[in-house]
Amino acid sequence: MPQTENEWLAIAEEYAAKSNFPHCLGAMDGKHVAILSPANSGSLYHNYKHFFSVVLLALVDANCRFTYVDIGAYGRSSDGGIFNNSSLAIALDSNQLHVPPSKTLPGSSITSPYVIVADDAFALKTYLLKPYSLRNLTPQQRIFNYRLSRARRTAENAFGQLSQRFRVFGRPMPLMPEKVQTIVMAACCLHNFLLRDKQSQATYMPESEQHSEDGQLNSLAKQGSNHASVNAQKVRDNFCSYFNSPHGSVCWQETQSMEL
Repeated sequence: MPQTENEWLAIAEEYAAKSNFPHCLGAMDGKHVAILSPANSGSLYHNYKHFFSVVLLALVDANCRFTYVDIGAYGRSSDGGIFNNSSLAIALDSNQLHVPPSKTLPGSSITSPYVIVADDAFALKTYLLKPYSLRNLTPQQRIFNYRLSRARRTAENAFGQLSQRFRVFGRPMPLMPEKVQTIVMAACCLHNFLLRDKQSQATYMPESEQHSEDGQLNSLAKQGSNHASVNAQKVRDNFCSYFNSPHGSVCWQETQSMEL
């Protein structure tokens, strides 16, 4: 996890160079890690894809390195709900991560905060962007969704590399969730190591507190809602305007956005 403004700025500069998305601090996504159903767990680990899993929630930089991971949430939990109850969300909401202050987007007069990009499973926040709803999209909003999807691919690529490198992800793990957490954490650390960046570190936030001391399962945490604030909508609209301006557009975006 970056510890200073300069470290965050270095990530943002790489996203701007590689994905044409300025002010981006990382891409966030969730991956279901298949497990065999734990005894007496009911449907807690049964996900919407119809298999049993624990969730790996990750923040990824422009080079597909994990900068934050949260491992072990119940498979039935939503990615957005897991994030809302994570240490990362708490730190971002309370400004504890030394994220750079808002500044103008390159070549424009539009002031914008630094943001994380994610898919529609997450709630829109001033520091977290997700796509516009697919209903009645304007051409400008369609272009924004395309530009966002390009930046989000780093998270999808990181999960793909993880699964290809470590075949343990190719079949349900016949282990208790606590053991699965350890294996997944080890794989994430090795993934970063194999990318040859000695300063990359994944922060482990286990979900073992979801189990009480006597082994009984506690109830799920509140999942939150997807109602966006006015300020969060304004941040997204500003990025949309920027990507449709001479300073923020790329020559291929109109053609590519029509394929979404």
